[in-house]
Amino acid sequence: MSAESPGARERISHWRQSFRLWRWQRPFWAGLLTLLGGVPIIYIPHANPSLDQLYFRLATTSGSGSLIIGVLLFVLGLTMWFQPHSRVFAGVAAILLGLVSIVVANVGGLVVGFLLALVGGGMGVSWVPAKDRPSPGPKHAAGPGGEPDPAAPEPAPAGADDGRNGDRRDT
Repeated sequence: MSAESPGARERISHWRQSFRLWRWQRPFWAGLLTLLGGVPIIYIPHANPSLDQLYFRLATTSGSGSLIIGVLLFVLGLTMWFQPHSRVFAGVAAILLGLVSIVVANVGGLVVGFLLALVGGGMGVSWVPAKDRPSPGPKHAAGPGGEPDPAAPEPAPAGADDGRNGDRRDT
């Protein structure tokens, strides 16, 4: 007899499938990287790291600048998740805040937060919903019955020169 209930596996499987569907409908990884980019930007200026007996403080003129940038990056990551139609705005804002964090927040949270914000913002700008993506066309012209037509011309390889030197007019 098993200790786990028979419905537990089904519930976990259903939860995983619903989470996967939710994740595919939005720029999930862009939002996650943007969220994670805010963490070092907030944490590093307010931490008191030490090396043995040597205490040092990494702080800006006011830690509020790094706090504001970090919180805004966190909010922009959540915006990418829960309002995917505003992903372009959130991505551009995350990129700009990442760039500003270099100056304001200890070289962008020791470069880690800066890089995460830049990559997350870029992914947010470039993400396209599945319904708006162009479908890949057929590689060969289809003949009767959906089979490739042997009489169809082969596509030219990338960078092939057809002897017209860029002239595309038929003469």
